[in-house]
Amino acid sequence: MTDPFKITEPTVISFSGGRTSAYLLWRVLQSNDGMPEEAIAVFANTGKEEEATLEFVRDCEKFWGVEIHWLEYQDDDPKFRRVSFETASREGEPFEMLIKKRKYLPNPVTRFCTAILKIRTIDRYLKSLGWDHDENMDWLGIRADEQRRAVKMARERVPLYVAGVTAQDVGDFWKAQSFDLGLPNMNGKTMHGNCDLCFLKGGKQVLSLIQEKPERGIWWARMETVIQSSGMTTGDGARFRSDRPSYAQMMKFSQDQQSLFTDETIPCYCGD
Repeated sequence: MTDPFKITEPTVISFSGGRTSAYLLWRVLQSNDGMPEEAIAVFANTGKEEEATLEFVRDCEKFWGVEIHWLEYQDDDPKFRRVSFETASREGEPFEMLIKKRKYLPNPVTRFCTAILKIRTIDRYLKSLGWDHDENMDWLGIRADEQRRAVKMARERVPLYVAGVTAQDVGDFWKAQSFDLGLPNMNGKTMHGNCDLCFLKGGKQVLSLIQEKPERGIWWARMETVIQSSGMTTGDGARFRSDRPSYAQMMKFSQDQQSLFTDETIPCYCGD
C-alpha cells in the first residue's frame, strides 16, 4: 500500500493548532524523515485562539524540530504578516481589523472570516515565496470518522482519512506524548478549539465556555456593539448569530444562571 503521508510534490500542511492537524504533521515527519523540501507547515492565527493553542504550536516546533510558518491577516499590503509565538496577536486584532474593513460581522450566511483570515492569508504568503499555489496542494487534518467533510476533498488532500485514522487514534497518540494541547481532550476532540467562541459553535457550548471563563465573551460582545452602534449594517451582518441571544446577553445570562448548563461540560473533561 502506498504511504498516504509520503510527499513528492509541493504540499502545504495546514496546521489549525489542534490535536488532529498536529498529528497529521507528525505523520508527515515520520514518513519523510523530517519535513521535505517540497513541503511547508503553516499556522494562520486569527487573534482569537486560546493561549493554550499558541503554546501547542510552539511546542510542536520545539519538540519535533520543525519550522511552522506563523501568519496573520493584515489590512495593508501584502495582506499578511509573519509572526511568532512571542509576537502573535492575542486580543483578536487581525479579526477585528477585518470586521471593521468589511463593516459587518461574519455569520452563518456569510462566513468570510475563515476564507480571509486563514485561506487567503496563507495563499498570499505562499505566492510571495514564489509558490504557484492552489488549494489542491493543501493537506487538511480530516479523519476517517469525518466522512461528511472528507468526501468534499480530493483523497490526496486528506491522508488521515485515507489511512483510517479516527479521533480515538488521535487521542491515544497524545496520551502517550511528552507534551499535549492544554485544552480538554475527548479522544482527540475539544470544544475549546479554533476561535474561542466561534459563532458556529452551538449556543449551549458557547454559554458553557463563557461560564468557564467569562472574559472570553468580552471581545465578541464588543464586536457586535461596534457594528450595531456604528449603523454600518443591518440584518444578518449586524450580529454573529441572529437566531440566538447576543454575546452580551449570554454573558449576562451566564452570571444570572451559572449552573444552568453545568452538566453539559462534564463529558468534555473526561479524557483529560
